[in-house]
Amino acid sequence: MKKPFKLIQVFDDPAAGYRGNISAVILLDKLPPADILQRIASDFAQPATTFLAPAGQQNHFLVRWFAPDGEIDLCGHGSSAAMAFLNQEWPDEEYTLRYTGGELTGKIENGDISLISLAEIPVLKELPVDQALKEGLGVPIIGYWHTKNKDIVLVNSEIDLANMKPDFNRLRDRKTFGYAVTAKAENVDFASRTLVPHVSQLEDQATGSSHAILAPFWAKRMGKNQLTAVQLSPRKGRFSCIYKPVEGQVQLKGHFSIIASGQLNLESGNY
Repeated sequence: MKKPFKLIQVFDDPAAGYRGNISAVILLDKLPPADILQRIASDFAQPATTFLAPAGQQNHFLVRWFAPDGEIDLCGHGSSAAMAFLNQEWPDEEYTLRYTGGELTGKIENGDISLISLAEIPVLKELPVDQALKEGLGVPIIGYWHTKNKDIVLVNSEIDLANMKPDFNRLRDRKTFGYAVTAKAENVDFASRTLVPHVSQLEDQATGSSHAILAPFWAKRMGKNQLTAVQLSPRKGRFSCIYKPVEGQVQLKGHFSIIASGQLNLESGNY
């Protein structure tokens, strides 16, 4: 049994040299157990592998996301890549992805722009800045807030953010899974970097879930609901964000590029 897959680069900007983030996307008849999905994702060795299967309703799909070393609760860039994949099979449609935490929707615009709509991730409370966080980031920190996903760290400037050299060993002294480190930017509204010290990746490249946190955060600080953003990772990413406070939703738009296509052989005995 062979199933189609694609490697899709999302939130990229080819003209600016921004390479975004890559997800493998695989369409299956049904989702097998997690251990099989994990083995496949480990073999693909991409930041995320997105597994899709029909959910029994037109244009609705079950989804699970796996990094090479574990399952991902919510993967924005994998969802964006899923829209690009599905549009190859069912053009000009809107798609719904169902995952354990809820569902999100998306579609393709203008042939190469992926749009996803997902629930905002709100700030829960402000926290004090401890010594481990100060030493782990090594740049001046203005504020620190907790969310149910990644914590927000506001730093002094875009330059500090770009030059930040995290001490991941020191950050591992804290139990926090991840950080959306951010600053106001010059040529866009805000910039960020996503640090995940407790997994092998350490720094994510272009992170949809972080922008479901940061778009509402910056919208409220800046007094506007349409924002542009860049992620200053080694590959760099570019985002257009629309915050819809009444619906509690964030729309993320970004360019995508399909960089490889193939067939996954599930009859080989490897899985």
